[in-house]
Amino acid sequence: MALDVSGLASLGSPRQRTLARFPWHLAVLALSISLLGVWNLASAARSSMAGIWVTQATWMGVGLVLALAVVLVDYRVFRQGAWVLYGVVVLLLLLVLWKGRVVMGARRWLAFGPVNFQPSEVAKIAVILALARWFSSDRESDPRKGPRGLAGIAIPAAIVLLPALLVQRQPDLGTALIVVAIGATMILFAGVRWKTLVVLATAVTLTAVAAWPHLKPYQRKRVEVFLNPEGDVLGAGYHATQSMIAVGSGQALGKGWGQGTQTLLSFLPEQHTDFIFSVWAEEHGFFGALLLLALYFGLVGSGITIALHARDRFGQLVAVGATALLFWHVFVNMGMVTGVMPVVGVPLPLMSYGRTSVLVVYTALAMLASVGTRRFVN
Repeated sequence: MALDVSGLASLGSPRQRTLARFPWHLAVLALSISLLGVWNLASAARSSMAGIWVTQATWMGVGLVLALAVVLVDYRVFRQGAWVLYGVVVLLLLLVLWKGRVVMGARRWLAFGPVNFQPSEVAKIAVILALARWFSSDRESDPRKGPRGLAGIAIPAAIVLLPALLVQRQPDLGTALIVVAIGATMILFAGVRWKTLVVLATAVTLTAVAAWPHLKPYQRKRVEVFLNPEGDVLGAGYHATQSMIAVGSGQALGKGWGQGTQTLLSFLPEQHTDFIFSVWAEEHGFFGALLLLALYFGLVGSGITIALHARDRFGQLVAVGATALLFWHVFVNMGMVTGVMPVVGVPLPLMSYGRTSVLVVYTALAMLASVGTRRFVN
């Protein structure tokens, strides 16, 4: 439970007042998940990529420095640079399609010397800030406007769909869906008429049907395998099948750190990235999975609390977007590895290996902390 330190808001030096307002519970939860993530990654990578946990820990250290820099800046400053960041990200996504590095048939990375950078991850932050800027403008935040109709959400929808479509072209369906989910959450929070929701739901359904023939063969196969898991166990359904075996074999208490057979024998594919939760569940069991779920639940709950107590509309929308980023990653990844959702390649925040994704998650958390820290500031 967060301490009520509002009474300290006018006491002490500016630095002391900032420390008193800082949402320490958010930092404790994030660091706890980060430490568990590095520990779990050390086990997941033993059989194939030993040592990447050190790289992960190093980038988490970089992420902490970045997060500290973001927290020290008043979040209202980001409002001024929202459109600039959005424009730069769109240009980078176009550059990826032209000059991006191809890995396993996907063109998703830009190489800067030895470092690979994934602009699609930064697109999530860019969309959050751009939508927060749009909906917090004087005209859009006027309470007399009421819920928005189709015309009122046309531009916000375009803000979301432009980077999402560019990401899908890489192709990266999972990240594109996350961008859309974050944007949709923020648009719904801003207020939409129920009749408009019905029209949008119908449009999405028709679009999905029309887009089906244009998906990549492996993307269609993933959906088919989700609907019929036993249809291709040794082919397209291999990932999902091995993941569910790993999760189920952990039973109540798990096999213990480093003792997961699915992990140790490399039956579990992408065990250090997309299927890192399967490693955790196999080695720490049902109760270990509940512990991790509780930490994520606390993180999302903290984000919602910060959004509810934000001092202005922009801060509120930034907090909603950052919280949506965390929630949708956790929801889709855990649903994917347990067979509840199709496999779309979405990392688990602070658990999955990934440099750019780690920095983006820490940035989102820092934006949340910045909004929470300045909730009493005029």
